[in-house]
Amino acid sequence: MSLALGATLGLGLLLALSPLLWPARAATPSRGGSRQVVRDELRLAGLGSVPVPAILAVMVVLALVAAAVAQAVFGLLVLTGVAGALGLGAVPAAVHSRAVRRRAGNRAAWPEVVDHLVAAVRSGMSLPDAIGALGTLGPAATREPFAAFDADYRRTGAFGPALDRLKDRLADPVADRILETLRMAREVGGSEVTHVLRSLSGYLREDAALRAEVRSRQSWIRNAARLGVAAPWLLLLLLATKPETIGAYDTPVGTALLLVGLAVTVVAYRSMIALGRIPEERRWFT
Repeated sequence: MSLALGATLGLGLLLALSPLLWPARAATPSRGGSRQVVRDELRLAGLGSVPVPAILAVMVVLALVAAAVAQAVFGLLVLTGVAGALGLGAVPAAVHSRAVRRRAGNRAAWPEVVDHLVAAVRSGMSLPDAIGALGTLGPAATREPFAAFDADYRRTGAFGPALDRLKDRLADPVADRILETLRMAREVGGSEVTHVLRSLSGYLREDAALRAEVRSRQSWIRNAARLGVAAPWLLLLLLATKPETIGAYDTPVGTALLLVGLAVTVVAYRSMIALGRIPEERRWFT
């Protein structure tokens, strides 16, 4: 009996530690997925044509400037490092924020895009012409990528490659679903494409309404997280205007206290953001 209990305990511990002991199978897709997320956010933020080295250079310059200002004002090595880290992360944070806002704006426009496609297909237009017409008739937020598709298709006449480049420009999982539906309809044919698109339009409207409601209900979580992160550090900045405060923190104990506070702040903020995060869809066939 004891042997069976010991074997069961050992098997349970092995299963619990297996993600840490054998992460190799998920390592490669994770890195590829991270690169894809970075490329998509740059495109959504309108920086798809900006070289990554240029963005990295701006990040380094901002980090050095922030660290130099903090060192000149406070003279504390810990605060200098924190300021440098904030300067380094300012550009990624701005890019991510802009990408999230644009993705949210596009989510409200996709049902209208599908309605235009349904109307164009029912009027007898070919699928390439229906997609290209969205460059002038579609929602303003998505006209530029569809206009580029129209010019690309008229120049090359290749529907598949032009559709792939359109997916890269849009960098949106909802757009992937719509465009892959149109690709399948063109390649295999069928008379149900308008029915499928109308069903997709209804689903997208329901999904957008549900996400908007959940986001409004969970907005207090994000606001509380930001307030909880900012409040103690703003208080520290106010106290740091006094020389005796700088002297108190310019000791091994003060440095340790600042490091512990920084670690607690990061863990608490990430935990609060994780609680209020809405799962995002993954892109199709990228």
